[in-house]
Order: sequence, then structure tokens, then C-alpha cells
Amino acid sequence: MSVRDLDPERGASDASSTASGQPLAEESAAQARHDPYRALRYRNFRLLFIGIFLSSIGEQMVTVAIGWELYDRTHSALALGLVGLVQVLPVLCLSLLAGHLADRLNRRRMVMLAQTVLALCSLGLMLLSWQRGPLWLIYGCLLLIGTATAFNEPASAALLPQTLPAALYANAATWESSAWQLASVVGPALGGFLVALFRGATPVYGLNALAIVLYLVLLALLRLQPVNAAPSRGDDQGQEGTLRSLAEGLRFLRRTQVILAAITLDLFAVLFGGATTLLPIYARDILKVGPTGLGWLQAAPSIGAVCVAFLLAHLPPFTRAGRTLLLAVAGFGLATIVFGLSRSFWLSLLMLFILGGLDNISVVIRGTLVMTRTPDHMRGRVAAVNTIFIAASNKLGGFESGLAAQLFGPVLAVVGGGLGTILVVLCVALIWPEMRLLGALAPEDQSHPAEQLAGQIAAEVQEETAAQRQL
Repeated sequence: MSVRDLDPERGASDASSTASGQPLAEESAAQARHDPYRALRYRNFRLLFIGIFLSSIGEQMVTVAIGWELYDRTHSALALGLVGLVQVLPVLCLSLLAGHLADRLNRRRMVMLAQTVLALCSLGLMLLSWQRGPLWLIYGCLLLIGTATAFNEPASAALLPQTLPAALYANAATWESSAWQLASVVGPALGGFLVALFRGATPVYGLNALAIVLYLVLLALLRLQPVNAAPSRGDDQGQEGTLRSLAEGLRFLRRTQVILAAITLDLFAVLFGGATTLLPIYARDILKVGPTGLGWLQAAPSIGAVCVAFLLAHLPPFTRAGRTLLLAVAGFGLATIVFGLSRSFWLSLLMLFILGGLDNISVVIRGTLVMTRTPDHMRGRVAAVNTIFIAASNKLGGFESGLAAQLFGPVLAVVGGGLGTILVVLCVALIWPEMRLLGALAPEDQSHPAEQLAGQIAAEVQEETAAQRQL
């Protein structure tokens, strides 16, 4: 390992020279393979990684705090359901616009603005909690949080590739996923502890605002490589240009079949395999382990995901990523079926652990594909579509599981969801043979076909526009 690798001041220059085609851009995947912490040795990525971890812990703490406070005040399950609804609606409605802006504006400033809004909303929740303010104002803050999240996610996803060389995208995706999963273990536990310690949720919102401020400081310290310019479009002006830009991003995703297949797999796996939504029913009525057992059941998927993330970081890069992804999602469905049929607490805990680990394999491969196969000037729009898919699958998956459990019982709902996930894997393998044949994730040529495809799409859009004007 060279001194350069350990020098935090060289991270930004390494990334910049990679973007300009200098020798550092030729760093081989073999070198990265032997150093599982390679991405973390780049100063920019390390700062972003710490910031994402801090903000994710704060987000998880607020999720626990807001759920506790609303149920304590209303004793209504509907009040809890509205929390997810008011936050997901802005994501579904505004993510495409946010992706367009992320490809046109400064991504770091966009993330910092969104995080500032999140901090202000958290302070607003702290004030409302302290003063026992009206519920409609609490939901108003949650609506603003959802709006800020809609703009933050595409810009944040597009920002990450600017922090390190393309050869390390897979390693970076692994560590980014591990940060979120570890926060999913620590955040809820810490949030619950603080709520119990202070006998209320008020301080939790303030601590979340503090975590966001630290994230903003880390963002300000980043030295990012420039974004590659988009191919010339000539007449992309005004509202027509904006709509054409949005259509261009969707068209690119439709043409890049392997990314579309990976996102589709994740969408339906979460949609059908929503066993975690029914964990309270399993803990109380089926496994009979009470609230303590429920806490372990809820933590098990994230613990499995963290363990797999560290394992992936130490293993060589995927050489048959497509087959690995298909097998991981199929294994996710199988683990869901076994969990649904289990009457043993320890077997159920093991299945949830495996389920979370396999899901993280899917997250890493999909995240790496989006980074490596998307040109710089389209990252925001592709990330926006990905955000919509994830948000829809998470919320609709919970609704589907609850509805199926109400109609057919929890066991049939979970087992049926697992079978549905396996069926989706078979369909994706047949519809998109590119997924079965997908090998290594890292592109051999960094100018690679994504840029050519983007240019082709732009040319087609111009041709269609010209034809319409002639008509």
C-alpha cells in the first residue's frame, strides 16, 4: 500500500485525475480487490460516509420518536399510518423533478439545502413536542420532511460518484449500504433509550438537528471532481426542454435493460416479501415472545445486512453479478417462506438475519449498477426513478402485507409473498436475459456505452422534436 493511499489530502486530487483520464484512472480492480477499505481511504468518500451515517442515525431516531409520541397522544393506528403516507407522497410526486434539477444544478448545494430544511423541520417537531402543539402542524412538518427527502435522495446518490474513482464504485456502494444498515440497528435502539431516559421524545428531535448540522459541515469540506458535461442538445430551453430532459432520463433507463431489471427485482421483492411489516403479529400471537422478542426480530434483518456488507467488502468483486443478484433475491423469497411457517423464535430470528443479508447483496449490486452504468449528467434523473421505486415498494409493500394478512391471515400472507418473490425472479430471468449474463460490475472502459447511449437518446429526442415541428 502506498503513502498516497493513506494521505487524506490526496483524495480529491486522485478523483480529479481519474476524471481527466490521468494514470490514477487506470487503477485496476485487482488492486481494489485486495484492500476492502480502499474506498474509505479517500478523504472525500470518508467524509461523505461519516455524514450519511450520522444523518441516518438521526433519521432512525426520529422515526422511533414520532411514532411513540403520536401513539402516546392519539392511541390510533391510523395516526401512525399517516406518518408514512404524508412523507411518501412528496417523494412520488417530486422525485423526477428533483432528479432533473440534480443534473442541472450543483449537487452538493442541493443536498445541503435539503438537509437544512430537514434540520429546521426537526427543530419544529422539537418545539411542537415541547408545547404539545396541534397534530396538523406535526403532520405539516412531516410533509416538509418528505418534500426535502424527495430532493435530497437523487442529489445525494448522484453526489457519491464524484468522491472517488469509478473502479471503486462497488466498494463504495458496499460501505454506503453498511452505513445505512448499521444506523438502522443503532438508531432505533438509541432513539428508544433516549425517549425512555428523558420520558418524552422532545430531545430526540434536537439531537437529530445536531446530527444534520455535523453532516452539513462534512459536506462543506468535500472537494469533488467535476461532473462530465452532457451532450449538446441545442434547443433544450424552457418548459419544453425540462419535459424533454425528464423523458430522456426515463428513456435511458428503459434502454439500459440491466438497470431496469435490477430495479424491478428490488421493487417486487420488497412489495411481496414484506414480512417485517407483520412482525408485531408474529411476536405477540404466533411466536409469543412479547415486546423484547419483537425488538430482536426487528433488529435481525439489519444485523444480517451489516454482517454481509462487511463480508462483501473483504471478498473479491462480483464476477457473475447477474446470477448472484437473481440467487440472492430468490434466497430472500425462500427465507421469507421459512419465516412465515416457523413456530420457533430462534429459527425465525435466523431467517430474518439471512433475509436482511441477502437483501443487502441486492442493494449493493443495484447501487453499483446505477453508478457504473449511468453517465454523470444523468445520475440525478436515474437516481430519482430509483427513489420512486424504492419509496413505492416500501410503502405499498407494507400496505400489501397488511391487507393480505387481514384477508388471509399472517402466515398465508408471508408465505404467499415469498412465493411471489421467487416467481418474480423467474420472470425477470426470462424477460431480461442480460441480467443472467451480467458479469463484473465495474466497466472496463470509463467512457463506456452509457455515454454513447446517452448521446444516442439525445439525438433521437432532437430528431423527434424536429419531426414534430415539421408537422
